[in-house]
Amino acid sequence: MMKVKSPVIVLFCFMLAGVTFSRTPQKKSLDGIWLSDGYGYMIEIGGDTMRMFEVTSISCIQTGTAKRQSGGAQSDVFAVEGSSRKYEIIAGSSDDEKQIHNPGAASNIIVRRAAQKPEACLRETPNTPEVNFEVFWTTFNAHHAFLKERGADWAATYRKYRPQVTADTTPDDLFRIFSEMIEPLHDAHTSIRGDGPQQRFNGRRPDPNRLSSEDQQKTLEIIKSKYVRGELRSGCNDRVQYGRLNDSTGYLRISAFSGYTTGGGYEEGAAELAKALDAMVEDCRGLSTLVIDVRLNGGGSDPYGVAVASRLTDTKYVAFVKRTRNDPKDPTRFTKPQTTWTIPAAGPRFTGKVIELIGRDTVSAGETFSMALMGRKPAVIRVGEPTQGVYSDVLGRILPNGWHFGLPNEVFLNEAGRHFEVVGVPPDIKIAVFPREDLQAGRDRGIEKALEVAAQKHP
Repeated sequence: MMKVKSPVIVLFCFMLAGVTFSRTPQKKSLDGIWLSDGYGYMIEIGGDTMRMFEVTSISCIQTGTAKRQSGGAQSDVFAVEGSSRKYEIIAGSSDDEKQIHNPGAASNIIVRRAAQKPEACLRETPNTPEVNFEVFWTTFNAHHAFLKERGADWAATYRKYRPQVTADTTPDDLFRIFSEMIEPLHDAHTSIRGDGPQQRFNGRRPDPNRLSSEDQQKTLEIIKSKYVRGELRSGCNDRVQYGRLNDSTGYLRISAFSGYTTGGGYEEGAAELAKALDAMVEDCRGLSTLVIDVRLNGGGSDPYGVAVASRLTDTKYVAFVKRTRNDPKDPTRFTKPQTTWTIPAAGPRFTGKVIELIGRDTVSAGETFSMALMGRKPAVIRVGEPTQGVYSDVLGRILPNGWHFGLPNEVFLNEAGRHFEVVGVPPDIKIAVFPREDLQAGRDRGIEKALEVAAQKHP
């Protein structure tokens, strides 16, 4: 027997029909396939698991797995298993476009939802000498942003070396071939690392006066004993040191933009850098000039350099603009620009005259730091030699045999649209950096020139 609703219930149902409930929009699931704009990445997300792949037209190699560490309305954080690395996925222009943020990088990677996997990911990539060669060559051909600028005919490189690789090629011979292929690039952001202890190669610009680790230590001893007045104080695991050269001139030596804590991540390093800069700027109170020495700076995280630059200005300006090669067939095509700004820090700042000491051992983040100072007013005066000429984050890749290699796929531009790849950031005043005769004589002519410039009345 059917029950009849009471008049009160019927009236209530009609009232509900006219009510609009306020409900928080549901965030669309990240589950699915995502492809990067440039970089050659595919990520596959299912639930709380993210799998990461490196993809070329002929290969698809899984490089890691990450687990969702946290999630919210604005972002999701995935922690890579077996590593301290974390990736934050944040909003893009739509539900089908996201940005992957790495705290230590100066830009984000754009990923877009794909309907299906690339064809290369529908089959396993074989591990043979021939396939390893093809993946190595193809990756450079598709992603290296400066083959032309470095004088490479990459097609000719293929024709020369491909016939040397057969099914019987030994690992040692394959490593030799890879090293010979990239050595002429003289690119400090190219490398190959095999399984054996001798299978290590890093590119570099030719240097007739290359400094050994002992030479580098001697330069510090000369600076401390002959030029610094009083104590040279340290922070950030001794990678940031500061003191005074005379009553009006401070000295800041930065040997790296990394390794600021023992085993800590980017955020911990940033906190240590902030403490060191607070102390340095306080020590510079009342001084007219600051000499910043990055002649022996091996690089690290670009945002650390921008953080230093932010302590030296009262005005916001462009630090650099970053783009990434994103067309495997056309080396002139890049992603949309992402601008990094030098913004006056909330903490104490030094706004007097700044002189920067640079040289051939100013590398990578040391060089983007020099770019981050270019828009400063009054202008920074650079003294020394051109920097190494490498700026991109290294695009790390894995071959089917497990070997690791790296190459540059990004371009850093100043506000005027100029890059300094290969040639390096130029000095305003050219002075030889630690020539052999100076090391023997216990002299640093770079600091001597900086003190001359500091004594001049013009900015």
